[in-house]
Amino acid sequence: MGIPALRSGLPSLDGRPDTPLLVDRFGRVARDLRVSITEKCSLRCTYCMPEEGLPPIPRDELLSADEIIRLVTLAVRELGVREVRFTGGEPLMRRELEQIIAGCHDAVPDTPLAMTTNGVGLEHRAKALRDAGLSRVNVSLDTVDRLDFTRLTRRDRLESVLNGIRAARDVGLTPLKVNAVLMRENLAGAPDLLAWCLAEGAELRFIEEMPLDADHEWARDHMVTAADLLDVLGKRFTLTETGRIDPSAPAERWLVDDGPATVGIIATVTRKFCDTCDRTRLTAEGRLRSCLFSDHEFDVRGAMRAGATNDEIADLWRGAMWQKWAGHGIDAAGFVPPERTMGAIGG
Repeated sequence: MGIPALRSGLPSLDGRPDTPLLVDRFGRVARDLRVSITEKCSLRCTYCMPEEGLPPIPRDELLSADEIIRLVTLAVRELGVREVRFTGGEPLMRRELEQIIAGCHDAVPDTPLAMTTNGVGLEHRAKALRDAGLSRVNVSLDTVDRLDFTRLTRRDRLESVLNGIRAARDVGLTPLKVNAVLMRENLAGAPDLLAWCLAEGAELRFIEEMPLDADHEWARDHMVTAADLLDVLGKRFTLTETGRIDPSAPAERWLVDDGPATVGIIATVTRKFCDTCDRTRLTAEGRLRSCLFSDHEFDVRGAMRAGATNDEIADLWRGAMWQKWAGHGIDAAGFVPPERTMGAIGG
């Protein structure tokens, strides 16, 4: 799985201001928590997972449902987190997903709980997830062409994903967003994907491919950039840039054919937004991670199971965020991709 070595001891808090919030040395405040709850996935997307899947995490090394609920509650009540998103792998592969969401909703009922999913099987669980307290979903879908979908994901499950998106919409898991990673091979299908999302009432957000693939084949000169995408979409749609609703939001937005519908682009590589990043992450086995591209991790699961109090866990978390990097450094000559792949980190 490429799991990096843990940092030992409590992270240094030298120079940190006296605040309960998750601040870093560059003045950013983390308010968006991403919680990976499993390494398992029902698809094998080429930019995310190896063909054989990730090595399984032993059950006793995963954060338990109660541990996840405890950490989410602490993050919201003590550390200033305002939104929580459950990721994987694929969160629908976790049997206790509804239990986890219900427990978090009961503990912090005013906090939006979201999920990033590939949508496979969502049609059968959308209502139960909504009833448990899930607020909304982002569904990963890179193409509406069945052959392209099968090639990209190594699974023939497009119909299940499309049905899952419709089910989420129908039960009110909104605003409903679709995330797409464009490769050179399926760039020509981007306008069809946008047209499908417009017809289904979903907001489409394209994401530049990042160097987090399991096969380590990512290359800057081969990736589809925001500029490439705008050029292709612009031949079919009239796009008017509107920027970001929130400075910390990753997606820049464009009105489509004079609105009100929009399309977003998350240009992590070519139009990076590290200076406004507000995320903090928990991996499935309970490691704190302050940046998607950093291999600095801190073992919160071990601290909990050793009897750490909430105050001690909070200080561990604050220290981890105080060590956060200024940015991902993809443009730097000595850039080294993180050991973990996207599937092992969580979206």
